[in-house]
Amino acid sequence: MKWNKFTLKTTTQATDLVSGVLIENGIDGVEIEDNIPLSEEDKKKMFIDFLPELAKDEGVAYLSFYMEELSPEEEKEKIDAVMAGIEELKDFVDVGECTIVKGETQDTDWMNNWKQFFHSFEVDGIVIKPTWEEDKPEYQGKMVIQIDPGIAFGTGLHETTQLCMKQLHKYVKHDTEILDVGCGSGILSIIALKMGANHAVGVDVDENAVTATYENLEVNGIAKEKCTVLAGNMLEDQGLCDKIGYECYDIVVANILADVLEPLTPLVPKCLKKGGVYITSGIIDMKEEEVKAVIEAQPELEIVEITRKNDWVSITAVRK
Repeated sequence: MKWNKFTLKTTTQATDLVSGVLIENGIDGVEIEDNIPLSEEDKKKMFIDFLPELAKDEGVAYLSFYMEELSPEEEKEKIDAVMAGIEELKDFVDVGECTIVKGETQDTDWMNNWKQFFHSFEVDGIVIKPTWEEDKPEYQGKMVIQIDPGIAFGTGLHETTQLCMKQLHKYVKHDTEILDVGCGSGILSIIALKMGANHAVGVDVDENAVTATYENLEVNGIAKEKCTVLAGNMLEDQGLCDKIGYECYDIVVANILADVLEPLTPLVPKCLKKGGVYITSGIIDMKEEEVKAVIEAQPELEIVEITRKNDWVSITAVRK
């Protein structure tokens, strides 16, 4: 599908206010380009797989937004309304040039641009390789996982995913049944199946994860019946929980932010077999004690290991 892309040049100090004007005019999903580096606090709040180097910050920001084809009259009306809203900001903040440049783009332009930053890497003897890169001689004899996240989350580069990978290495057996909560691209399910797990169930709130996981299963030569992928929210959908099943998993792995792990954790013992393993990650160090307390509050769970990488934490527990 072709879209019209509009890029508005403003100042970094006016970014939030100008974005507000766009939202007020029904324009969501604003893409902001500036050269202000993320603070350490911001990095800790987010999953950051890769950060490109930035040029010097000169106080300039570009706000891009996309609209489907409109009639010339409708498009002019929309842009005029945006410019009128920005005009009202000039008494409060320096909005800079506020010029708008129109271009045309395809869906694939913003879905694929990030790929230039994702390259092969190795963790704990496992090679994670983008599908678009060629095999290399040094991969010979190693487990190679091919991944194309598409527009789902999960390249494996982030510390939280790597912490989960190492725990899976310890606990996956040939007959393992695994539940992957927040499966994203399916990377952890695929790794577990490559390690010999019998079957995986992946669940994610993003429907794109279903497509991405099945595509990644195929490219890794794993039969579709080895993994079931479901879209939905376990915290809100009892029917989904029923479909996932109870007391039938040897491992539940959840690589999700701490704020989701906390309400999710009370549901986990219902999914695990007795003696089953609960592997968590996505926990920034400042949230470690909070998540630990929630796990310890579950009478059926016992923490057996806490591992760390940089500022991130993985907590592993067993159902008694």
